[in-house]
Amino acid sequence: MSSLSVTTIQANLAWEDKEANLAQFAEKIISLRGKTELVILPEMFSTGFSMRPEALAETMEGNAVTWMKKRSAENNLVIIGSLMIAVDGKFYNRLLCVLPNGTIGHYDKRHLFSYAGEEKHFSAGSRRLIASVKGWKLCLQVCYDLRFPVWARQQMKGESPEYDALIYVANWPEKRSHAWKTLLTARAIENQCFVVGVNRIGEDGKGFAHSGDTMVVDPLGEQLYQCTDREDVHTIVLEKEKLIAVRDQFPFWKDGDGFSIDL
Repeated sequence: MSSLSVTTIQANLAWEDKEANLAQFAEKIISLRGKTELVILPEMFSTGFSMRPEALAETMEGNAVTWMKKRSAENNLVIIGSLMIAVDGKFYNRLLCVLPNGTIGHYDKRHLFSYAGEEKHFSAGSRRLIASVKGWKLCLQVCYDLRFPVWARQQMKGESPEYDALIYVANWPEKRSHAWKTLLTARAIENQCFVVGVNRIGEDGKGFAHSGDTMVVDPLGEQLYQCTDREDVHTIVLEKEKLIAVRDQFPFWKDGDGFSIDL
């Protein structure tokens, strides 16, 4: 059975300061060479959750994407994180999955956070991304998507569930940390998968505090890791054998409803 080494990086993001953020993550990632296979960064890791894409967004050929490709190739690991990306006059909160060979998969955040006016500045995505990493199927989602379980719901892929782990990157405020922790656990239980949620810490440029609460949850809803109120780089090994054992012992996924999503 295969395993997957996953490293979560919980950091205090410098507000709208790309150079500072890329520098701090570069230092952390370099130290992980040979120690992990997948690194996950928070939502909008180069800027913080800013609503100024007109000034801060880059194209897919921009510095931050180039930085991700370089870090991935030089350190031989997969990097996941979201950025403000500009495409044909529109802006997206785009989650990138960058492989060492230069291949990039991307998911554009579907549920835009209207409470903060995100929909006024960004365009919503219309498709999910299930990325393949070392034989693992990873469903990639962003922050506010967590509140919408249908978007993450397992669907059948042949005779088995379509993915093995849900990955959420976020800038989730401390005031709603109870919801964050509860919903991450719920997504793991209802989808019978591992869930990894990576959040930031610190106060952003709008004065909102973030407690982190980066978490890893197993397919039974048991918490394997949580970190609150401090910067942290943590590596955990996910075991496919455990996932299969849970699904075999409790084959609830077979009774799930078939459905389609109207976009």
